[in-house]
Amino acid sequence: MSDYIIKVENLVKRFGELVAVDHINFQVARGEIFGFLGPNGAGKTTTINILCTLSKPTSGQAIVNGFDVVRQQSQVRQSIGLVFQDSSLDERLSGLQNLRFHALVYSVPASIREQRIEQVLRMMELWDKRNSTVRTYSGGMKRRLELARGLLHYPKVLFLDEPTLGLDPQTRNRLWEYILELRKHEGTTIFLTTHYMDEADNAERIAVMDYGKIVAMDTPQKLKRTVSKDIISVKTDNDDRAAEEIRRRYQIETKRDNNELTFEVASGEKFLPTFIKEFTTKILSVSLRHPSLDDVFLKLTGREIREEETSNTLKTTAHQHSHRFQH
Repeated sequence: MSDYIIKVENLVKRFGELVAVDHINFQVARGEIFGFLGPNGAGKTTTINILCTLSKPTSGQAIVNGFDVVRQQSQVRQSIGLVFQDSSLDERLSGLQNLRFHALVYSVPASIREQRIEQVLRMMELWDKRNSTVRTYSGGMKRRLELARGLLHYPKVLFLDEPTLGLDPQTRNRLWEYILELRKHEGTTIFLTTHYMDEADNAERIAVMDYGKIVAMDTPQKLKRTVSKDIISVKTDNDDRAAEEIRRRYQIETKRDNNELTFEVASGEKFLPTFIKEFTTKILSVSLRHPSLDDVFLKLTGREIREEETSNTLKTTAHQHSHRFQH
C-alpha cells in the first residue's frame, strides 16, 4: 500500500484555449491535513473537481486511494467524503433521515448502518437532535451534520471546501476540534480549501496554486520563512511626507494599505524604538507583526486572499454530485 493516498502526475485541464490546470504534480500522504490555496481562477477548483471525479482531465493522471479518477470513478467516490461550502442537506428531512439516505447511496452495509449513524451523530454532538428537521438546525449544526454525513461511509479522504465559511469564531474553533479529533481517531486524510489563514495553519503542508500551476508547496512554517522580514504598519498625519522620509532615511519603499503605510524590515523589535525616536513626521499609530500565511500568499500571487473572494469549489456541482454519486 502506497504511503500516498493522492498522487497527481502531470495533470492538465484545458477549456478551449484556456489552460486551467497546467502540468501540476503533487502527492498527499495518508492521514495528512493538506491545505490547497489559491485565488479565484487559479485552477484550484478544477483540480479538486478532477480528484472528486466531477471533471475529467485533458491529460496526466490522478490517483486517489489507489484508484484512477478516470478509469475507476466508482471506487474513488466510495473512497472520499465531501463537505461543501454551501449546504446540500435536505432541510425537510431530519438529521437521521439525511444520514439514512446517504448510507443507502453509499451502500453502507445494513448490519452496521444504524450503529455507524449513531456513532457519527454522537461524534458531532447531534444525537439528541437526530429527529429534528434540518431546517431547525443552526448554521454550525448543519455544518456538523454535513461532516457526519461525509464520514458515514468511512472515507479515506475528506474534502473540505471552505468548511467554516460564514460561521462565528466560536463555532469555527469547535468545528476544527471535531476535524482534528476525526483525523486522530479515524486516520482520515483531510484535503482542505479555506480563505481563513488561521485554518490553513492547521495543515501539515500547503500547496499554493496560481495561473494553473503550483507556485509553492511546503509546511506553513517554512512558507512563512520565505517572507523573511517583519511588517511595520504606520499611520501618520502626512503619508506622502512619511513615505518620502522612510525612503530617504532607510532606503525602504512603502506600500499604502487601508489608510496606512506598510514596509518590511529585517528585525522589527530592534528597528521600531529607533524609528519612533528618529522619525520627524508625526506618527498617529504604529504596529509590528511577523509574517503570516496572508503575507506568503500576497508575495506568491500578488493578491490577498479575502473572505468575500470565496471559491466556488464544488458549489455548482452539488446537485450533480447527489445524482451522479448514486451510480
